[in-house]
Amino acid sequence: MSGAKRGGGLLVAGTTSDAGKSVVTAGICRWLVRQGVKVAPFKAQNMSLNSFVTREGAEIGRAQAMQAQAARVEPTALMNPVLLKPGSDQSSQVVLLGKPVGEMSARGYHGGRQERLLGVVTDCLEQLRGTYDAVICEGAGSPAEINLRRTDIVNMGIARAARFPVVVVGDIDRGGVFASFFGTTALLSPEDQSLIAGYMVNKFRGDVSLLEPGMEMLRGLTGRATYGVLPFRHGLGIDEEDGLRVSLRGSVRESVVAPPVGEDVLRVAVCAVPLMSNFTDVDALAAEPGVVVRFVDRAEELADADLVVVPGTRGTVKALRWLRERGLADALLRRAAEGRPVLGICGGFQALGEHIEDEVESRAGSVEGLGLLPVRVRFEREKTLARPVGSALGEPVTGYEIHHGVAEVLGGEPFLDGCRVGSVWGTHWHGSLESDGFRRAFLREVAAAAGRRFVPAPDTSFGALREEQLDLLGDLIEEHADTRALLELIETGAPPGLPFLPPGAP
Repeated sequence: MSGAKRGGGLLVAGTTSDAGKSVVTAGICRWLVRQGVKVAPFKAQNMSLNSFVTREGAEIGRAQAMQAQAARVEPTALMNPVLLKPGSDQSSQVVLLGKPVGEMSARGYHGGRQERLLGVVTDCLEQLRGTYDAVICEGAGSPAEINLRRTDIVNMGIARAARFPVVVVGDIDRGGVFASFFGTTALLSPEDQSLIAGYMVNKFRGDVSLLEPGMEMLRGLTGRATYGVLPFRHGLGIDEEDGLRVSLRGSVRESVVAPPVGEDVLRVAVCAVPLMSNFTDVDALAAEPGVVVRFVDRAEELADADLVVVPGTRGTVKALRWLRERGLADALLRRAAEGRPVLGICGGFQALGEHIEDEVESRAGSVEGLGLLPVRVRFEREKTLARPVGSALGEPVTGYEIHHGVAEVLGGEPFLDGCRVGSVWGTHWHGSLESDGFRRAFLREVAAAAGRRFVPAPDTSFGALREEQLDLLGDLIEEHADTRALLELIETGAPPGLPFLPPGAP
């Protein structure tokens, strides 16, 4: 199915955060590219601590990088022109076109800055429309956040500027999906409602025929169709936007993907530090047969771990304080003294060092680190954004760097840009564990230090597994959505003559 009109598009909105907008957008991108349509993802404004560095050195949301992979195109800053990285409940770092431009409170951002950015994001969208046959946009939160509509640049604001039709996704697993669809539509202005083409049900379990009467009633009430009912599938939350939402109990990552090759499994505990960033670094570990990954927040949960990972964080000093308050710092010190493996990544690497000077991120000044690595860190206002290439443990490694802290390594054995002392490793490189040969070599070192008879699988390819996930998302759209109607939406725009539903309409 080819011939999508150049510059067409669609906005995927949601009744709530986590309704499935990111994966539906990725699924539509993968389905379209398999039909020969040249497609790109777009999200005008993203709030996330899970980010990525493009080849040109721009920082964007990792979800948009994943969607670009689904579309089989190289990610660029145009695909996510505004990225907000929370530093507290009250403020975020604003990243504009891939570069940080300062910290701003939520009130300050919504009080005027956001509205002024509409021209920037529409310009980025127009550049993509001039290059691609179709652009699939992802909204944020809900389009019915009427308190923020005046300054909205990511939901109906961008849809109206581009005259894009909108499909609203609802998570039926949460319940109340029909009420959410109706209420979301009814709260919008007539102009915004005219762009709501219909709905898509996500995470459905059971017999679809039982849902059909409700969809017919919804169509009668709203005049809008349901474009698909996507079944529930485990393990599709790839490259989630917000590490703060990782469940500490019953995480989907707390499972073995496949039985171990050797006699033992390997247990990995990830310290769920405050403002955790790029927690997807451990996804490559979780993809290994025989590796169990879980997120923890108590010292006793480290006792049976063969490897403890201290991940990246937007607040290194805050994370250090949290580790000490919860007894995790002492547990890490005991592990190191016993020769048991610890890996620090980015902010976690900084926390494992001896000393931190921070007048930028926390403005805490001089702070003592855990002293497990001979490293001194000084925070600079200029952010390091890089895509390094190197080698470690005899294997090639690639990664990406996103940090204000500059590390001075004073000893130990070189390890990527950081160092290793005994069984403690530290590096600023995110994504290094996605390099298959290096990951296997690292896991062999961990298993030997932990005394485990664990053998990494010789043929696990993280890249191939990611492609399989993206193909599965494309399959969900192809098999369970009305693809003919979706393509017509993308090509021609929202259907005309859809009724206006005033708030409280029956």
